[in-house]
Amino acid sequence: MTHDLVAALQPLLTAEASAEAHASGTDPGDLEQAVWLRLLERLDSDGPPLDPQGWLRRTVRSEVRRTRRTVRLERPYETDPADDGDPDPERLALAAARRRALRDAVRRLPGRCPRLMEALLSPKDLTYREIAGELGISQGSLGPERSRCLGCLRRLLAPEVATRGLRG
Repeated sequence: MTHDLVAALQPLLTAEASAEAHASGTDPGDLEQAVWLRLLERLDSDGPPLDPQGWLRRTVRSEVRRTRRTVRLERPYETDPADDGDPDPERLALAAARRRALRDAVRRLPGRCPRLMEALLSPKDLTYREIAGELGISQGSLGPERSRCLGCLRRLLAPEVATRGLRG
């Protein structure tokens, strides 16, 4: 049943994701993966949708809106001091503390996120293909997985980042 549903929806999802993704600046493959994930979640909780094609179109648009909101809300930090190329002991200590906080937060992530983030942060500068092989998952799953892991990491680091604004 699930295999038939996936096979029937695949061409429509590919077309919808291609049409919607570029307008939102999203990768079509990432959008497809997110919709497949929503379908699996739905099948697990509520069973198959009554109108699969309509559900798929609504879900694609919903994922695009979610992505747009996320992109609109995420901004780079502007308060970090510029690197003047001459690190003093205080800057070195602060940088080491930030790296420790990041590594500690990465270790607290759920599921396979710690391994994925360690691979992404690796000094070896691994490609997506190498990371996928190392984790035993498909290369197309890395984008959505990375996004979920980064969202978790942001939530874990939010209290630590908020306190950095209180400099004396």
